[in-house]
Amino acid sequence: MSIELTVTPVTHDLGQFQVRRAIPSRDLAMVGPFIFVDQFGPAQLDLGKGMDVRPHPHINLATVTWLFEGAIDHRDSIGSFATIRPGQVNLMTAGSGIVHSERSPQTERVTGPKLYGMQTWLALPDGREEIDPAFEAVDDLPIVEDGCAKARVIMGELWGHRAPTTTYADTIYAEIMLAAGGAIPVDAEADERAVMLVGGEATIDGTPLGLYELTLLKPGDAMTLTSENGGRVMLMGGEAFATKRHVWWNFVSSDRERINQAKRDWREGRFDMVPGDDEFIPLPEVPKTVSYP
Repeated sequence: MSIELTVTPVTHDLGQFQVRRAIPSRDLAMVGPFIFVDQFGPAQLDLGKGMDVRPHPHINLATVTWLFEGAIDHRDSIGSFATIRPGQVNLMTAGSGIVHSERSPQTERVTGPKLYGMQTWLALPDGREEIDPAFEAVDDLPIVEDGCAKARVIMGELWGHRAPTTTYADTIYAEIMLAAGGAIPVDAEADERAVMLVGGEATIDGTPLGLYELTLLKPGDAMTLTSENGGRVMLMGGEAFATKRHVWWNFVSSDRERINQAKRDWREGRFDMVPGDDEFIPLPEVPKTVSYP
């Protein structure tokens, strides 16, 4: 059996769109360095509406935003600005601490924004959790094509191609598009691997994938993704972490006291704020499961 575990995400209905959180879950804390996996959309928002994630803090992690449709304006406390679009990966390294906002561009609101994509967090490895915050937007990503299969390598090395995106631990991340009758091998080198079907249909070694489910694959086994009618699949994983990570709200760390310090710092206004964006999300009394107000 190629599948070790299947995680059904918790779905949060935010009115205009849905967010599905696969990890962290009761049964699975991480897949390689991935400690948080959200899938959102597809959705068509009303005219004049948009996604508005007000400024909020992170520590000891890196966020990875990947869109299938739509656009998001990213701003952060180190002065970065980028409009995220399909085909471009946005990697924001929180390290010792960063604050950012994510909002639909004004040009998208005029026509009614589309939202469809992935938001994932990567835990930073031991010894690198407190590195300086940083931001990069990378669109020169390798594309692997073979007949009815096309894959874009977002992070790490897959199918003999390496993405230029920064990695802090061994990481693999890719978007796979399968046309009808398409197939592609899934490399076996990573310690931990998972796939998520985010559109259409697909099977892994003959086992059907459930839409939006996170399917943890057996380590060391070479496998094949196939689709009879076409599908879109995300592949993710990398090196297993030996040290446990704690998660509270938007904070991740190997040290609980570091998270408590971040809580105090945010409550007392000690984080740098986002230039040009004066709003912020207050520290919740109970950590919210979704940061898309």
